Amino acid sequence: MATTRSAHTVWEGSLTEGSGTVTFDSSGIGEQPVSWPARAEQANGKTSPEELIAAAHSSCFSMALSHGLASAGTPPSRLTTSADVTFQPGTGITGIHLTVEGTVPGIDEDAFVAAAEDAKANCPVSQALTGTTITLTAKLG
Repeated sequence: MATTRSAHTVWEGSLTEGSGTVTFDSSGIGEQPVSWPARAEQANGKTSPEELIAAAHSSCFSMALSHGLASAGTPPSRLTTSADVTFQPGTGITGIHLTVEGTVPGIDEDAFVAAAEDAKANCPVSQALTGTTITLTAKLG
């Protein structure tokens, strides 16, 4: 069954002087402020499209890797994944780096890295972001 998740943003003012609020409609987890300075300079307690992409990518990748490992008979005890999305004003998103550390009984480092590479290539968020260079660092903890 297909699902659709929704969020909306209300923006007021110009790009550099204005600000907005992102509301997470589907989950109801609340609202987050956004602004150009939070995107292109310091976050200062506000989010950005890149941070939201990082959250989506790290969670999607973790789910895909967990599924792949379990399907191979070596379910993980724990996966800790971070996603770093780089934004260059005037250029856009220039890359995403995923870092994952796993606790996976019964698997060696090479098999873990191979499973992580597969998850990177095949998780739905990675597939949606194919126009961006995605790199990976994976290791067992």
